[in-house]
Amino acid sequence: MAGNSQRRGAVRKSGKGATVGSGGQRRQGLEGRGPTPKAVDREHHPAHKRATSAARAAGKPGAATGRSAGSGGSAGSGGSSRGAGPTRYAGAKGSGRGTGPGRTGRPGRSAKPSSEIVAGRNSVVEALRADIPATTMYVATRIDSDDRVREALKAATQRGIPVLECPRGELDRLTDGAVHQGLALQVPAYEYADPADFVDPEAPGVPLVVAMDGITDPRNLGAIIRSVAAFGGHGVVVPERRSVGMTASAWKTSAGAAARVPVAKAANLTRALTAYQKAGFFVVGLDMDGDVELPELDLAGEPLVIVVGSEGKGLSRLVRETCDRIVSIPMVSSVESLNAGLATGVALYEVARSRRIASRGR
Repeated sequence: MAGNSQRRGAVRKSGKGATVGSGGQRRQGLEGRGPTPKAVDREHHPAHKRATSAARAAGKPGAATGRSAGSGGSAGSGGSSRGAGPTRYAGAKGSGRGTGPGRTGRPGRSAKPSSEIVAGRNSVVEALRADIPATTMYVATRIDSDDRVREALKAATQRGIPVLECPRGELDRLTDGAVHQGLALQVPAYEYADPADFVDPEAPGVPLVVAMDGITDPRNLGAIIRSVAAFGGHGVVVPERRSVGMTASAWKTSAGAAARVPVAKAANLTRALTAYQKAGFFVVGLDMDGDVELPELDLAGEPLVIVVGSEGKGLSRLVRETCDRIVSIPMVSSVESLNAGLATGVALYEVARSRRIASRGR
């Protein structure tokens, strides 16, 4: 007979049968696991974490067991006190990019301060000259070396800052598409000054401060910082709300001047201006509908705070009422208007020119 039919014990199977010993598995799969535990008793549920935190705050011993009971520590601030000098940066090193003074993590994780990417050769060189505590310097692959690149590499090597070579595409991602010129520097989050720091009788020269009201474009902030540095200003004040802060774009536009000009953050701009007036400052607002033209301003030799508003809305009502004078910049065409950065630069130049003439006449 053909085939294996003559082999003793041969059994022809018509199909696959049940696996031996599998009946118990199916029976166990059909059995229930009891009632669902309450939300408070499930260690990964937010209700359990809230109850654990409340019990810990109340000082109850053995409030809960498990992983969440041991990991619900408070988030660290990661900040430090303001350093000396015009540049103010937090001493702690952050790992992520951001624009605020700090970033809050998930419950149970320590909060790390955010960091900023300074892009551009001039900005990086100025930041290194100012001894800003940088964490990493990024250099594009096959970069065209010049004096600024060589100075940046030398300064980073002397200070022990890690230098990483990366493709230009990666630099574009790190800098959010900014014009980095093949060079970028990661620095800790900017630490703002206090508006009262500009009221210093021992500071050289006549005080000159610029306050920004409702400006949200970081390029305007960078341009204003650059003008303040060029014309001998002492600092810039920005409101805490509805205003731009020191971002990488502002750093880039300032062309490194942000390393020399401090920026203060005011919780309430109106109260800060009133405090300046009590300290002997004159507050001057820039507006197209001003009652005095800029060349006729007779307060250039006094301690000044120049307030510039947004391009669309101008000065807010409370800030306008707080100003001692509302000054306009005379222009040939009434149709054209200057943006906030250019208007501030013109005003600072006129104040510096008037002070220089006054000093010569003494």
